[in-house]
Amino acid sequence: MTIRVVVADDQELVRSGFAMILDVQPDIEVVAEAGDGGEAVDAVRRHAPDVALLDIRMPRTDGIEACRAISAASRCRTVMLTTFDSDEYVYEALHAGASGFLLKDVRRDDLVHAVRVVARGDSLLAPSVARRLVEQYTRPAAARARRPDPRLDVLTARERETLLLLARGLSNAEIAAELVVSDHTVKTHVGNVLSKLGLRDRIQAVICAYETGLVAAGDPPPGAPPAGDPPPGGAARAGSSPASARK
Repeated sequence: MTIRVVVADDQELVRSGFAMILDVQPDIEVVAEAGDGGEAVDAVRRHAPDVALLDIRMPRTDGIEACRAISAASRCRTVMLTTFDSDEYVYEALHAGASGFLLKDVRRDDLVHAVRVVARGDSLLAPSVARRLVEQYTRPAAARARRPDPRLDVLTARERETLLLLARGLSNAEIAAELVVSDHTVKTHVGNVLSKLGLRDRIQAVICAYETGLVAAGDPPPGAPPAGDPPPGGAARAGSSPASARK
């Protein structure tokens, strides 16, 4: 299946360069280019692409506002592009509904990979990366006494456990081992969590877990030994969450 893409950037050379890189791929077609966020929203409405690449800083309507409008009105998934390596932009973009975030000096192969990852419904950032961002911006809220959030009432007890483990950066295989269930069962739980909470992907699930108080900054990972105790086997377990996290 061909991945249909809209590329939006106010710099024509940058926009054309990205479009050229993508359009030569056998499974990707650039269906439109846009010079600002408003044009990007119109292009998505006209062409119904699978993915929109949006520069964050554009005249008139910026990329974040365009992302918010696209996410609200279509199933098109968005990858944000910027020259600014700023956590604040990442956080705003994720809240607007973005499924990925890249700097403009991204390597050619990484750009193509990002489009494919997002098009198949996966998140471009690992849950652990999103968690670090969320901890930075939700630390004041997390410091308050935790109270049950009614948004989570729609989840079963097992789905809450799944959300908790997602927020702590576990992969599907690790969640399956933690809950002693099959990978297929975990995929079902993850899908239910996203559907019931109205979330697009695992990144938004991580944000939701922090904002609802299910997880707080500084919480220990599941199965972690008490503070000061050495981990089993004398070595810490290396993180295994992939750079692109599957649902």
